[in-house]
Amino acid sequence: MQQHQSTHSQPTGEMVIGAATVRGTEGSQRAFDPARNSEIAEPVFGLGGAAEVERACALAREAFDPYRALPLERRAAFLEAIADRIMGLGDTLIARAQAESGLPAARLQGERGRTVGQLRMFAQVVRDGHFLRATIDPAQPGRQPLPRSDLRLAKIPLGPVAVFGASNFPLAFSVAGGDTAAALAAGAPVVVKAHGAHLGTSELVGRAIQQAVADCGLPEGVFSLLIGAGRQLGEALVAHPAIKAVGFTGSRQGGLALVRVANARPEPIPVYAEMSSINPVFLFPAALAARAEAIGQGFADSLTMGAGQFCTNPGLVIAIDGPDLQRFVRAASAALAAKPAQTMLTPGIHQAYAAGTAQVDGVAGVEKVAAGLAAGEMPNAASAALYATDAQQLLSSPALMEEMFGPASIVVRCRSLDEMHAVAEHLEGQLTATLQIDAGDHAEAARLLPVLERKAGRILANGYPTGVEVCQAMVHGGPFPSTSNAMFTSVGATAIDRFLRPVCYQDLPDGLRPAALQDGNPLALWRLVDGALVQP
Repeated sequence: MQQHQSTHSQPTGEMVIGAATVRGTEGSQRAFDPARNSEIAEPVFGLGGAAEVERACALAREAFDPYRALPLERRAAFLEAIADRIMGLGDTLIARAQAESGLPAARLQGERGRTVGQLRMFAQVVRDGHFLRATIDPAQPGRQPLPRSDLRLAKIPLGPVAVFGASNFPLAFSVAGGDTAAALAAGAPVVVKAHGAHLGTSELVGRAIQQAVADCGLPEGVFSLLIGAGRQLGEALVAHPAIKAVGFTGSRQGGLALVRVANARPEPIPVYAEMSSINPVFLFPAALAARAEAIGQGFADSLTMGAGQFCTNPGLVIAIDGPDLQRFVRAASAALAAKPAQTMLTPGIHQAYAAGTAQVDGVAGVEKVAAGLAAGEMPNAASAALYATDAQQLLSSPALMEEMFGPASIVVRCRSLDEMHAVAEHLEGQLTATLQIDAGDHAEAARLLPVLERKAGRILANGYPTGVEVCQAMVHGGPFPSTSNAMFTSVGATAIDRFLRPVCYQDLPDGLRPAALQDGNPLALWRLVDGALVQP
């Protein structure tokens, strides 16, 4: 393991471990350009192993108590410093991410905006201090038949967090993405495992965070970035005793593998894994009658956005069969027929998409009703596909309920609203469920809502599930298998709650209490005092 201090405007093939940059010696790997279907010559990335995991986790453990004890303002300023450093990378970051993902520059610029936006949102969350849930039940020494002690509650971070970069968002769900931002906001050091699909992008952002750590005078172990063979290094990271929680976005197989490792530890830890979802869209009769063509066009746009590589892609459409549904299918088919093939993020994702659509092609009773423009000579490019079947076929064919990660969807023809209801009951847990409704549909939509509340984390009306707003109210989570823990969201202000736990302080002298619970309220927080919300 070779270490040195350096600052580069281009990736060098090194990891970031605390204040050092490290070239791994457990093998090597080049980044890959999916649009050209070839490796990117420079740099060659050195892969890390057990020694790098141990060093990063040891530094994170050392940094935990000093970092979480910092004033909230310093923690907030650190998050803003990361945002500033990422923006300071300028076009270098966009060009590298484009080369490694095949995504257009405009998409990546928007994603960068989302990345720095959520860092700044969490800075405000930290300053507000509401995430601490400061609660005070004052002593009642004269209470009969027994007195009550002075009881005060505040939340503290769980401990160092392992974060796994996602393939489909090289910025917003990666090294400085939502999991990292939420964990750092909570007061938890972070060790990131870079995704192999965007190694250079990850290094550039990792160095930006490293520089922000130095700018803010924080303990070096607050952040590290590891590069290594996926399963081996990732499982070693989750198994390390210093790690107290895991954030993951990816496949069901990958997420469940990490859950198994986390549960097999002497001290099991939570894994917040966002995995698979097919995001059903329910088309109700009045809405279809009024605007089938417009719904079809909007659906096609949503389905093909980003080559369908969104965890909220609308993979299932459910409606009553008839002329209005046929109008929807014709409109969606016409729109999809004009959609060009798009480069997918990696050859592996492209191969999985081809295998998924081939599997659906082979199911009896399923008809392919539309396709996008052919890929031609474009490597790793996906063409859109729209299938149709009936409810009974769907209910008897498990293969039709599996996620096709890409621009493909299945229209399910139902005989009645009751059959639509039966399909909804049959669904696994989802990130989203969408209702296309008009006023005449409200009564039947109300009957379906309790089912969807049990099945999904976000329910939309008259929209499309792609596009996840970063804000206070967003829920990007849902029942298994969309996530491994339906109690939490990975996007939005409350994503911080994944990395916190409550501590109750009983009869502690005021000088020993956390600042959030001291009598003078030095943090000027809203607090719950004896059951009443009290403003500062």
